Amino acid sequence: MIKEFCAENFTDIPNAIQNDADRIELCDNLAVGGTTPSFGVIRATIEYANETDTPVMTIIRPRGGNFAYNVAEFNIMLNDIAQAKQLGARGIVLGCLDADNWLDEPKLELLMDAAAEMEITFHMAFDEIATDRQFKAIDWLVDHGVSRILTHGGTKNTSITDNFQHLKDLIEYAANRITIMPGGGVNYENVNQVVNTLGVQEVHGTKIVKI
Repeated sequence: MIKEFCAENFTDIPNAIQNDADRIELCDNLAVGGTTPSFGVIRATIEYANETDTPVMTIIRPRGGNFAYNVAEFNIMLNDIAQAKQLGARGIVLGCLDADNWLDEPKLELLMDAAAEMEITFHMAFDEIATDRQFKAIDWLVDHGVSRILTHGGTKNTSITDNFQHLKDLIEYAANRITIMPGGGVNYENVNQVVNTLGVQEVHGTKIVKI
């Protein structure tokens, strides 16, 4: 089981790694769901994490709010990917949707090209896609080499346990072609229940380990 610790800045990362976090998702501004951290934060985190061979995934998100980005924001994301790659991040975490809450395929393809040779996680923008279209989205993300999908399995106001059935459906459909990683309300107290119920290999949260 891989426990991915969602970190806001560097502050809690040493304690998280000491308490068995297996991977770091590095963010800033978690109050809006996470935005791209600064150059200095990325660098310090990767240098520290490298001491224990802990992978760092850097979120690439220029602002809070929706996941439809204009040209200026898209160019910011391209530059942030280049920076994360230069600093040695194992991968990036991103998501782009169009006005219809479907995958913004042209932008995603260019962002993924920029992230060549890095792992890619598609973040909880996935949960904004209509439920009946999420299976088609899985196919697209598989075809484009995405490593994993971070999903709550439902809307933000639901508990993770409320969404077990839909998460099971997604996992079954993914059929090991891509990792479905539950997040949002998964913590060190319920992580075993989540893993045992869903049979997943990876879990994500800001409290996935006790710090």
